[in-house]
Amino acid sequence: MIRVLLVHDACLVRSVLAEWLRREPDLRVDDTPWHNARGRVRADRPDVCAADLDSSGTHGVPPLADLRPVDTGCAPPRLVVLAGANRPGLLKRAAEAGALGYVDKEGAPERLVEAIRRAAEGERFVDDSLGFGFLRAAEIPLTRRELSVLELAAGGASIAEIAGSLHLSNGTVRNYMAAITRKTGARNRVDAIRISQGEGWL
Repeated sequence: MIRVLLVHDACLVRSVLAEWLRREPDLRVDDTPWHNARGRVRADRPDVCAADLDSSGTHGVPPLADLRPVDTGCAPPRLVVLAGANRPGLLKRAAEAGALGYVDKEGAPERLVEAIRRAAEGERFVDDSLGFGFLRAAEIPLTRRELSVLELAAGGASIAEIAGSLHLSNGTVRNYMAAITRKTGARNRVDAIRISQGEGWL
């Protein structure tokens, strides 16, 4: 039996998808929105987390580290993500978080079942339709830390708030913002956010 935690912020979609997955005799499925995911992972200790990469409560930035805690005394769950090729920045974050499965949200639900089973065995699963998204992800000029800074800025955070969230000094955040502006070819911080959102990096 594979214990699965389905993480999705849209209640109706999450409920329907969870019920559909429960038809599989080898899957035991629980579901939760993103804001409860960390606690549910620690309480339920699933074998696999299947998570939608669109997180409505965090400015579109999924807190993937919450799904793979390393301080619980047991192995973290395997990660399968529901993604789209038009958001290469999220694909990059999922890869850096150690996701094994990548399922196109526009594809057939059977693909999610296959990805869950493969991930439970420690195997990789990637929908072919996400290939172009991964190519675009490889071309993103910003580092993971720069993306984190820019994502917080896009959510309206000030320099001081970004510094506090990422445990950095204000000067370091300003240096990151200067590097982001230069790498994106932007005129200023607002322009850098606009360019990055247009490219699907955020």
